[in-house]
Amino acid sequence: MSQPVEQLPLEFTQEFSLPQPERATPAATPRPSLPDWLRRPIGNARDLSTVQQVIKKRQIHTICEEGRCPNRGECYGQKTATFLLMGPTCTRSCAFCQVDKGHAPMPLDPEEPQKVAEAVQLLGLRYVVLTAVARDDLPDGGAGRFAETMAAIRLRNPDTQIEVLTPDFWGGPGGKATQIKRIQTVVNAQPACYNHNVETVRRLQGPVRRGAKYERSLFVLQQVKVLNPQIPTKSGLMLGHGETEAEVLETLRDLRAVGCDRLTLGQYMQPSLDHLPVQRYWTPEAFEQLGAIAREMGFSHVRSGPLVRSSYHAGEEA
Repeated sequence: MSQPVEQLPLEFTQEFSLPQPERATPAATPRPSLPDWLRRPIGNARDLSTVQQVIKKRQIHTICEEGRCPNRGECYGQKTATFLLMGPTCTRSCAFCQVDKGHAPMPLDPEEPQKVAEAVQLLGLRYVVLTAVARDDLPDGGAGRFAETMAAIRLRNPDTQIEVLTPDFWGGPGGKATQIKRIQTVVNAQPACYNHNVETVRRLQGPVRRGAKYERSLFVLQQVKVLNPQIPTKSGLMLGHGETEAEVLETLRDLRAVGCDRLTLGQYMQPSLDHLPVQRYWTPEAFEQLGAIAREMGFSHVRSGPLVRSSYHAGEEA
């Protein structure tokens, strides 16, 4: 490799130093225009409409829609989707995320597992990712809902693979022991892959992931391997918050140290003026080089690119 591992070429990034007033307004906080490599068509309108109709009729949710994922048309066309369990309202307030927050979440829908299973069957999905908002208000943090939904999907769709993307399950009495019990509930349901995102580097956890902690997230991935070493683990970062190349590589080493098998790297894109501004746009070449470094570190399955998200091509082999 011509470039040293610890330093990516400067021409591989575009940097911005944006003002951050207390209340962002269009006039006060200019947003840099998206680079050409971040512009892409939304996808086949028929695929989008079919999925949207099915989920709307059953009053269930996908992170594809709630998070306005740029790849949702492509994923729907490939018979994959990511369902958002336990409603669209999160009990935390991460500064990068577009999911609804700031008010009380809805009560759990007792029929949600069956509704999701029915949607999977109707759409003929071959690979499903189950994720969820953080539900710190629930006694088990929502772990039981993951297990219930997986069981319901398998009853109707025995050949469908199920990946989970969980919150850190921290909160309530019991501390780490409670967290482990919740993780075990999901592990015992035998997902095809267990994903938990660290989202950003250690230094930026506070401003980016309010209510979450770097070491706590690493512990989730480590504990999955303790409970069942056969389940592949996965994590991801959104680049563009002001992290350095060295910090990204440090994070990848930390993930490998806890046995993380799979990795996604994508570009953060500011959803609105109320969210953190983009500090840096990484080029496709930079993502390609980071992906190569990650494979050299031992990650078995790497997706690295500006438009990559946690579930992008999740059902494909590396």
